[in-house]
Amino acid sequence: MNPPSRTPPPTPAFAPTHDPLTPARDITHQHFQAGDQVVVLKGVAGGELWGDAMRVVAPSWHTPTDEDGWRLRDATGGAQTYVTAHPRYLVHLSRRCPDCLIYLRAVEDHLLAKYPESDTLVDCGWYTTTALGQLVHIADAQSGR
Repeated sequence: MNPPSRTPPPTPAFAPTHDPLTPARDITHQHFQAGDQVVVLKGVAGGELWGDAMRVVAPSWHTPTDEDGWRLRDATGGAQTYVTAHPRYLVHLSRRCPDCLIYLRAVEDHLLAKYPESDTLVDCGWYTTTALGQLVHIADAQSGR
């Protein structure tokens, strides 16, 4: 199994896709540590998963879920260098832990069958960033938290 691609192809396509996996993922705040390299999976590109690679910086309260979250630094910078995210959104890049590998494989099985290999980047539309810099999964945003 290859790690998710960090640099998607240049042709984006938005394809809202139901995500039954992330909202039900039971991962604790302690699973990640400051300094860990992580990815937030967002879709498919060229027959592989892709997402935003980030580094875990510090604990931070995740207001949309009212749970412990993590402050993340986007290694590529940009308009939003830091965001706060819930641990269930994250997958380790810096190490291959069993929990993240199981989740990664389940997302692969779920998405790769839906989107055949092509040069198009498919953004599944699972995440948005709030005005407070909180990365929020659509299931958490819809729950009204």
